[in-house]
Amino acid sequence: MNSKELYNQYKTKMQKIADVKYASAVLQWDQETYLPPKGNAIRGRQIATLSEMAHQQFTEEATGDLLNALMSKNDLTDKEQKNVLLSLEDFNKSKKLSSDFVRRMSEAVNTGFHAWIQARKDNSFTSFKQPLDALIQLKKQEADLLGYQQHPYNALMNDYDKGLTVNIVDKIFSDLKPQLSALLNTIQNKPQIDNSFLKKHFKKDSQWQFGMAILKQMNFDFEAGRQDISEHPFTINFNNNDVRITTRIDENDFGNMTWSCIHEAGHALYEQGLPGDEYGLPLGEYCSLTIHESQSRLWENNVGRGLSFWQHHYPLLNTVFPDQFKGIDVEQFYKGINKVQPSLIRTEADELTYHFHVMIRYEIEKMLIEGSLKTKDIPDCWNSYYNDYLGVQVPDDKRGCLQDVHWSHGSFGYFATYSLGSLYAAQLYAAINRQNPTLENELALGNNTALLQWLRQQIHQYGRYHTSEELCKKATGETLNSAYFINYAAKKYNGIYTL
Repeated sequence: MNSKELYNQYKTKMQKIADVKYASAVLQWDQETYLPPKGNAIRGRQIATLSEMAHQQFTEEATGDLLNALMSKNDLTDKEQKNVLLSLEDFNKSKKLSSDFVRRMSEAVNTGFHAWIQARKDNSFTSFKQPLDALIQLKKQEADLLGYQQHPYNALMNDYDKGLTVNIVDKIFSDLKPQLSALLNTIQNKPQIDNSFLKKHFKKDSQWQFGMAILKQMNFDFEAGRQDISEHPFTINFNNNDVRITTRIDENDFGNMTWSCIHEAGHALYEQGLPGDEYGLPLGEYCSLTIHESQSRLWENNVGRGLSFWQHHYPLLNTVFPDQFKGIDVEQFYKGINKVQPSLIRTEADELTYHFHVMIRYEIEKMLIEGSLKTKDIPDCWNSYYNDYLGVQVPDDKRGCLQDVHWSHGSFGYFATYSLGSLYAAQLYAAINRQNPTLENELALGNNTALLQWLRQQIHQYGRYHTSEELCKKATGETLNSAYFINYAAKKYNGIYTL
């Protein structure tokens, strides 16, 4: 069989496996948005069955034979070679996990997610403890099965960013933490910003309509996606023409919905920009979760908390909520949405203290996976870290260790990508502004086109072709450099707090 025939056979097989995976993803999306409560148990079975089927199809010997046959060909295109190489890496990794293990993990995630929902309703960690412990034990087994060097947590972080290790993240965080603390201390010695106007009453329907207007202006393609409500905002895709996002709305907090919309839209724009002709193949998938978070954090913070963005959107906001923002000009609004203050909730945190929220979760996860922290001790450990890192007292579990959905999904190893994504975002945004000095003026006019085109060209089009660091160097001229974030933050908050 010639190379072209073999490659077409490979492509067909990979796309059929993707069909099964994305069918499961549709069920997961429905589970978090519209599924009636009594459907929980059977839905978990359906998702587990599809997960097991996809894993069996991908890890069968015929797949390995096909990939190895393609690896021996020397007339594939560069992109074809990369697809095959990455698929072979995925195949060898997936072979380390049995189909039975994949099914048990899927069932545990389903149980864990619904237990988390109930625990939040009860505002008690107690009912989540046992399902979470079952997930943690499975994740520890997964780390052992996948194999690792130095620390078991490395095996799990590698799932979200290839090559990411405890040593790498520890060094980044140890460099970042004192600089953030110094900037935070300086800000806390200045008169505090008043953002009370963000805590007035904002009707749910009006917030929803404003959020939808923001998404449209950001060029989110509603013919290739939709937005709904969920307990925790998330983005999910089934192909680049079907990307779904969710938000949540608090009628007494304008920021809750607004920046979750912008954040998730950043994820969605990335998914909508991936190459559709590579569906089911590695080059049709995102580079890494770290780069994915760079896209959401860039839109949420560098753009969505920027003065230029609101110079265009603030007049619309005033027409939607004329009473709530009466007497507040755009400069006051800009300062209010960038108020720096230690707080309880990660998704509502300012750009500086946000990293401490991430560091806390990272440290807790490391201890859980290495076995030095027991599941039952999570609330006390969490509360102690919040007091040490942020100086805040955690009043209850819902605003403490139950606030994030990630553990109920089995997503251990994810949290570091949020901070790393913010660092990449600052570096990318600096590169965009160097190459397009009129960008801020364009944003002030409501024109995001040049920004999105740059991201499409420099990030989105490549799929998984490059690693995170390779992609960063290609786009900015150097690998990750946290100085860009520190310089960005110092300049921004100097203007807001007159440091």
